[in-house]
Amino acid sequence: MTEGGLFLTFEGTEGSGKTSQMLLLVERLQQLGFAVTKNQEPGTTRIGAQIRRILLDPAHQEMDAMTELLLMFASRTQAAAEVIRPGLARGEIVVSDRFTDSSVAYQGCARGLGGEMIARLQRLALGSLAPDLTLLIDIDVETGLARARRRSEIDVSEARLDWQSLEFHRRVGEAYAVIAAAEPQRVRVIDGRGSLQEVAERVWAEVEPLIR
Repeated sequence: MTEGGLFLTFEGTEGSGKTSQMLLLVERLQQLGFAVTKNQEPGTTRIGAQIRRILLDPAHQEMDAMTELLLMFASRTQAAAEVIRPGLARGEIVVSDRFTDSSVAYQGCARGLGGEMIARLQRLALGSLAPDLTLLIDIDVETGLARARRRSEIDVSEARLDWQSLEFHRRVGEAYAVIAAAEPQRVRVIDGRGSLQEVAERVWAEVEPLIR
């Protein structure tokens, strides 16, 4: 691990278990004495939390795809300024629940806006900021979606994306597979089947070499 910090991101389709795995990794790193900064997309910052409420509110079904993309990048840009870059500057490990790969998969592919649009926004809003390692938690799309929808029945306040069509979520999954194939050194596909601890050990096998 270099003095400039380490930037790790978690990606996956809805209900993949990526958030649980992120939290387990953060806990493990902290127990080993590492300074860790967490980031959640969209959210984390005060401004990001307000954007999150707008983005995920199921009452906002009329939201245009470009509006969705720009709101995602607004939250992401604020998090980069307030959370990610400062954490890296302090030499910390920054762990983010989603980053720009999510926009490629959800808005670029599933919404049909295209990868070039995402790349242009990324250059404009984030410059050279990019993850050192991305952990893609891979599970069957239908299994994950059923899990996410059970969760959203309990808390409907953030259910807008959970209740998109199965075809939409399949396109998200296909996009992630393309991303992983294009950047195998950065994006590591983690088998999401099995217990939380079994998956956590697969995650750790990818992270540990970077922090020795």
